[in-house]
Amino acid sequence: MNRLLALPLLLLAAHPLAARESLGVYESWAAFRDPAPLRCYAIAKAQGSASAYATVSNWPERKVRGAVYFALSRDVASAAKVRLSVGGTRFELVAKGRNAWARDAREDAAIIAALRSAGSMSVSGSGFTDRYTLAGAATAVDAAMVGCAKR
Repeated sequence: MNRLLALPLLLLAAHPLAARESLGVYESWAAFRDPAPLRCYAIAKAQGSASAYATVSNWPERKVRGAVYFALSRDVASAAKVRLSVGGTRFELVAKGRNAWARDAREDAAIIAALRSAGSMSVSGSGFTDRYTLAGAATAVDAAMVGCAKR
């Protein structure tokens, strides 16, 4: 299946159709806006995985901007190390079950800065590696930020 079609189909299955507005598909990433509560996010599916994906989200009402989140392809044990590699930059993520995220807002910002200039990223834990292409990531992140900007 065409990679550009696979991402929107995955997203349609993940959320109610009426709640989401497309802000665009940008190569391997897409951006969406949910109206209530207002949330805008960039999202990409991991290569070769039916369940793993990455998001960069904004919730203006909660004063959250650029929150990085990963749905992992496998469960991880509590206290297990999960590492993110973006280009040549490495981060250790907080993980629980199939969820992983940055430690704080400062690390979210560092991850977003790294993905703007890298070609790929991967999330690794014991027994798995989820790989992502970053083609279109910067544009999708920008679309998600603009989509939730005050008008």
